[in-house]
Amino acid sequence: MKIEQLFSRDQISVRVNEMGRRISADYSDTKELLVLCVLNGSIFFTADLLREISVSCDLNCIKAKSYQGTQSTGNVNISYGADVDVSGRDVLIIEDIVDTGITLKALIEKYNLQKPHSIKVCSFLDKKTRRIADVGVDYTGFEIDDKFVVGYGMDYDGKYRELPYIGYITEG
Repeated sequence: MKIEQLFSRDQISVRVNEMGRRISADYSDTKELLVLCVLNGSIFFTADLLREISVSCDLNCIKAKSYQGTQSTGNVNISYGADVDVSGRDVLIIEDIVDTGITLKALIEKYNLQKPHSIKVCSFLDKKTRRIADVGVDYTGFEIDDKFVVGYGMDYDGKYRELPYIGYITEG
């Protein structure tokens, strides 16, 4: 297995800064933005993004996954943070990557039951070609082709999260 670089550390930094400015502008009238960081993959992105957002944020972490290895299981397991109260609040769900959309759809449906003021989605990577669930992303870092990516928090069975860039796995 080999890892080819897709986005460099510098490309990531520039894009996160741009996203932070846009989110700050969009939420400039919000008293406090509730940020839901979907663990584990989006922790690096969330930390960097929050440093670029100029509005007050309340950060909560949630753990939801539908992947094992490189494949989606189709079942969403919310194992942490399911009790976060979003009632009447402006909510920003931060994902590392939206692929099939199954996990994201389950999260949106769950939190919409509490009647938040708004729910928007921010994803560092968007893999639209694999979308199964009908979900949209309000803030996208990069749209990518159907490649299995690692680095910048994203993993392959727990490995490669520490890479400072985004790479994709190739054979060889």
